[in-house]
Amino acid sequence: MLLHIVARGRIGRSPESELVERYLKRIAWPTKVTELPDKGGRLPALEPQTRRVLLDEKGEVMASMAFAERLGRWRDDGVREARFLIGAADGFDDAERAEADLLLSFGRATWPHMMARAMLAEQLFRATSILAGHPYHREG
Repeated sequence: MLLHIVARGRIGRSPESELVERYLKRIAWPTKVTELPDKGGRLPALEPQTRRVLLDEKGEVMASMAFAERLGRWRDDGVREARFLIGAADGFDDAERAEADLLLSFGRATWPHMMARAMLAEQLFRATSILAGHPYHREG
């Protein structure tokens, strides 16, 4: 299953981009990052069997194990792509939220978009390592 991050804004060369690259390189699953301008730009075509996850302050706060279980269930159900969308400064509107398969929040604090991208990359690595039985994640 492809793990696809679609993010508004350019990360450029920064400490955050180094974190994103570090974690994405460690993931055994296929990954892809698509950057869009803050406004406008076209979202990549939505293929069949794609699940859309919006990173949103109104979303569900999930433990890492629960997040891994969700990804594992999607993978086992034949989902081809899990698309993670990070919006611009104003986030997503109600119509976009209604179309999502999952609204995911990293807590009630507001995070800079570049940090959210790094946090997502780490959680994707953590989830895939949990599913692979790798000892990176320590529950407790």
